[in-house]
Amino acid sequence: MPSADTGASTVVAATSPVPDSDARLTPGGPGYRRMSFALFLAGVATFALLYSTQALLPLISSGFAVSASAASWTVAAATGGLALFVLPMSALSERFGRRTVMTASLVVAVSLGVLVPFAPSLGALVALRFLQGAALAGLPASATAYLAEEVRPKALVTAIGLFVAGNSVGGMSGRVITGWVAQEWGWRVAVGGIGVIAVGCAVAFRLLLPAPQHFTPGSLRPRVLARTVRGHLANPLLCRLYAIGALFMTVFGGVYTVIGYRLTEAPFSLPQGIIGSIFLVYLVGTVSASTAGRLVGRLGRRGALYLAGGTTAAGLVVSLADSLPLVLLGLVLITAGFFAGHAVASSAVSKTATTGRAQASALYQSAYYIGSSTGSTVGAMAFHAGGWAGTVGVGVLAVAGVVTITVLGSRAARTQRALAPISPSGA
Repeated sequence: MPSADTGASTVVAATSPVPDSDARLTPGGPGYRRMSFALFLAGVATFALLYSTQALLPLISSGFAVSASAASWTVAAATGGLALFVLPMSALSERFGRRTVMTASLVVAVSLGVLVPFAPSLGALVALRFLQGAALAGLPASATAYLAEEVRPKALVTAIGLFVAGNSVGGMSGRVITGWVAQEWGWRVAVGGIGVIAVGCAVAFRLLLPAPQHFTPGSLRPRVLARTVRGHLANPLLCRLYAIGALFMTVFGGVYTVIGYRLTEAPFSLPQGIIGSIFLVYLVGTVSASTAGRLVGRLGRRGALYLAGGTTAAGLVVSLADSLPLVLLGLVLITAGFFAGHAVASSAVSKTATTGRAQASALYQSAYYIGSSTGSTVGAMAFHAGGWAGTVGVGVLAVAGVVTITVLGSRAARTQRALAPISPSGA
C-alpha cells in the first residue's frame, strides 16, 4: 500500500523512478556480502553501545546508591535520545547520503563511548547516554532506507533480517562481555571495553560498505519533510506497523532491563558474570531475525506476526517459574518472538512506503525506541511494585496489543479487498 504522500516535491530520493531491480544487489551477487557484513557490524555496534549499561544495572544501582528504576534511566535515556533524533537524522540522510550519515553517527557515538566510563554521577551518566543515543539515531533508519534502495525487493526482508541479526549479536555480546568484565574490574571498565569494540566495528563498516548506486539527494526544507511525515502518519497500515514495533519493544525492553535484578535475588542469587552470560540467548534472536523472510513466505505477514506474538507471550508465562532452566526457556521464547516480529514489521514498513522511505523507517524506529524507553521504565516500576510478575504483566498487555492490532489489520484488508479487489492489501 503506497504512502499517502505523493507530492512532486517530496523530500526523498525514492521519488526518483525506482531503479531497474536487475541493477540492485541480490544474494550471491557482487557487493552483497560486503554490504551485508558491513551493516551487520553496524548493527552490532549500535546495540552494543545502546544497551551497554543494561546488564550492569545492579552494579550501577549499588555504585551510585540508587534504586532500580533510577538506574534504568541509563538505558531509557539512550533509547529516548535515539527516538527523538531518528527523524531529523533521517532527513539529513536524504540530503547528504545514507553512508555519510551512518558513518558520522558511529563516529560520534563511539567518541562519546570513551567518556561514559568517567561519568562522576548518575545524572552525568544519564546525560552522556542520552547524547550517545541521539548520535546513534542516524543509523537505523538510514540503514533500512539504504537497503530498500540498493537491494532487490525480493531479497529485502532477508537483508533487513541480517541487519536485525547484527543488532541481536551486538546486544548479546555487549551484555555478556560487560557482565564478566564488570565482575572482575567494575562497570566502568566494562562499558569502556564495549566502546573499544564499537570503534573496530565502525572502522570495518566504513571500509566495507559499498557506495550507494541508487541514491538521489533530496531537500531539507522543513515543509517538505513535514508533508512527508504527515503522509506516512495518514497511512493506516504504516501506523499499525509503528504500533506493533513499539509494543514488541516494550516487552523486550522491560524484560531485559529487569532480568538482572531478578537473577541477583533469591532463589537464584547469581553472580554478575553468569547473569551477563544469560544474554547468550540473543543468538536465538539472530536466527529468528535472519529467517524472517522464509517465515513471511510460508505464513504471510500477519501469520508471522501472530506466531511471533504467541511465542513471546508463551515465553513470558514460562518465565514466571522459580526454576532457572524454565526462566532461560522463557527468555529464549521471548527473544525469538521479539526479533522475528521486529524483522517482519520493519521490513513491511520499507516495502509499504513507496515515497519517503527514510522518514517511514525513521518513524518506525522512533516508535520502536519509545517502546524500549517505556518498557525499561515501566518494567522497572512494575518490578519494584509487584516483582517479576509485575514486569510479566506489562509484557502480556503489550503482546495483547500486538495481536489486537494485527486482527484489526486483517479485517481492514478483507474490507479493502471487498471494496476494491485490485487494490493492494493491508497488513
